[in-house]
Amino acid sequence: MTIKPELQQNMEDGQWASPYALSSGQTHYHELSHTQVWVTLLEQEWQVRYQRMAEDDDQTRWLQTISHEASDGGLSEQRFVRPDSGNQVTYVPVMSRLAMVIRPYQPLTIAANSECTIYVGTLLWMRIQVGDKNTQLLELPLADPMMTWVGRNTMEGELCYSAATFARLMLNSVPKRPWRAITPVRIVNQQDQPLLLERFSLPTPLLSLHRNEQGQLWTPQVTVHCESGMNSARLRVDSGVIAAAGKCALVSAAREQHSRGGLVRAYDRMFG
Repeated sequence: MTIKPELQQNMEDGQWASPYALSSGQTHYHELSHTQVWVTLLEQEWQVRYQRMAEDDDQTRWLQTISHEASDGGLSEQRFVRPDSGNQVTYVPVMSRLAMVIRPYQPLTIAANSECTIYVGTLLWMRIQVGDKNTQLLELPLADPMMTWVGRNTMEGELCYSAATFARLMLNSVPKRPWRAITPVRIVNQQDQPLLLERFSLPTPLLSLHRNEQGQLWTPQVTVHCESGMNSARLRVDSGVIAAAGKCALVSAAREQHSRGGLVRAYDRMFG
């Protein structure tokens, strides 16, 4: 859908977890990731429309603007009765409800009795909250996630999302985009043989989201101990972010809580 040039000229950078005030009849328009979003306030209702854009790997900014220009039509709209008289709308980043199977574009071999840390850029969902009580309207993924099955067979396992990654070993080489969170994954190979990392399951529902002073989003580090084979691993989620993230503030809690010590469980589907 084409956006009017005068609207594009007024676009500014969007902000997570920051309330925006609308007047009745105004629309809040967004471009981020592969998604266009329109949020409209009317006297008695909120309306949300969205559609996918053509993929652009060079896109790094989240652009937004408020105006009386709604979408041109042709998009299905979701309508919500106003929960209260508040006119604020807030966009909160959240991790996916399902685990995310990460597939490095090129498999990575970890030598016997050694470890490494890879940095994964994880796709986010946008939670739209409105009114004085921050009532949630909906959550939408900022790109269409692919689905996959992880398990021993078709009867044992779980449905997950799937994403490809460069599995970067250097933090400064990770692209910084406002619709992705950086997750450090430390993999400790305690076997007497190399570990070939072709894919692994990241427990995204266990990860909280934190924002540093530069506006970048981080999750706590995930540590995986592989002791007796690729089909069995111990997983630990840190309580906070790593020092390299800088000073951070919590922007959204994990969907599920892990144990106080951080040890989640023996995770027999970590490596598929």
